[in-house]
Amino acid sequence: MITNRVRLPGVCALALLLPVPAIAAETKIDAADTGFMIIATALVLMMTLPGLALFYAGMVRRKNVLGTMAQSAAALAIVSVLWFAVGYSLAFSGDGAVLGDFSRSFLLGIRPDSTTALAPTIPELLFVLYQMTFAVITCALVGGAVADRMKFSAFCLFCVGWLFVVYIPSAHMVWGGGWLASMGVVDFAGGAVVHINAGVAGLVAAVMIGARRGFGRENLSPFDLSLAVVGTGLLWVGWFGFNGGSALSAGGRAVSAIVATHLAACAGAIVWSALEWVERGKPSVLGIISGAIAGLGTITPASGFVLPWHGVLIGAVAGGVCYYFCTFIKMRFKYDDSLDVFGVHGVGGVLGMLMVGVFATASISASGDTAGISGLLEGNTGQLGAQALGVLVTTLWCVAGTWLVLKVIDLVCGLRVSTDEEIEGVDLAMHGEAIQQ
Repeated sequence: MITNRVRLPGVCALALLLPVPAIAAETKIDAADTGFMIIATALVLMMTLPGLALFYAGMVRRKNVLGTMAQSAAALAIVSVLWFAVGYSLAFSGDGAVLGDFSRSFLLGIRPDSTTALAPTIPELLFVLYQMTFAVITCALVGGAVADRMKFSAFCLFCVGWLFVVYIPSAHMVWGGGWLASMGVVDFAGGAVVHINAGVAGLVAAVMIGARRGFGRENLSPFDLSLAVVGTGLLWVGWFGFNGGSALSAGGRAVSAIVATHLAACAGAIVWSALEWVERGKPSVLGIISGAIAGLGTITPASGFVLPWHGVLIGAVAGGVCYYFCTFIKMRFKYDDSLDVFGVHGVGGVLGMLMVGVFATASISASGDTAGISGLLEGNTGQLGAQALGVLVTTLWCVAGTWLVLKVIDLVCGLRVSTDEEIEGVDLAMHGEAIQQ
């Protein structure tokens, strides 16, 4: 290079030795999309802490409130660091069928102005953070199924093992260009990746760990449902970022997803309450908020593919079916899913994924020259089959992976607190703290 400079004419050679002003690289980053996604990311983060923490804490007994909140906080901290280290890379880079590669480990090589083909109008770092919040809340959700009785150390290890064995492969297969995506499976905001995984893992964990002491015999009434109502409100608002943000841009599709999301929550709350009113003579506060969450979880995979009136139908179906699973089915099979993670999120996720195959409307998801996703009502019979495949694979993978992770943890430190610790409460037993009477 020096030799070449010497041979150039004097003026040109001098120019090469002078500082050259930096030329801004051409970027595709859109300021409106970026601002919208920053807000959406903050909303989804809020769903875990304080949203889910309050929602779950209000439904357990006083002696387990802090321990339940600690699970959400621990999931947030542990999963975030692991996602930064290798989680994002394994989920959203490479072209493997089940897993990505390590090319984005520790976010090396990602500049502030870098973008990704998966979200071309926002910084890739923002996409990393947004997806991180999804991984966080999925792990935190599972804790509700084993509230009151799982060791805190076991839950922390579960977050580590389950993230890599179950969540990341699912995210790559559906969202990262893996095998299920190649088979035509679509999941707008996490029906399979988040809700089926959390619900099925919760059921497996609840069965493996066993029922709470006194389940079905003693009064296990919630400590303070007002906390759960506040948590529901935070989750409901946060879901606008969860589903609306999954459009990854500020536009009509994001707004459409938010509208469908809100209407589904309302319909779910109404139907669940109505059924409870007829069945038990009174509509409970717990029933209202449970129905809303059922509607929100069920609309999640379909929100970016359906019309507003579809959202009402999907939410109504969710309110009825999830109510049935959280009451009759749960009592029939006598499994102690403490906070109905399977009945609401698992069942809702399955329903929502299948509803995509029925109600998906091409005009909602069409972009430029790219045709949108259509369902059974528009004459596309194949999409329902693809969605059923996604449900089946996600469920089987989650059952096997969750069982394996919990078996290993049981060998390492045990899964369940002792009988004395359970009687005392996980707040004091695990954390040395308690809410004063």
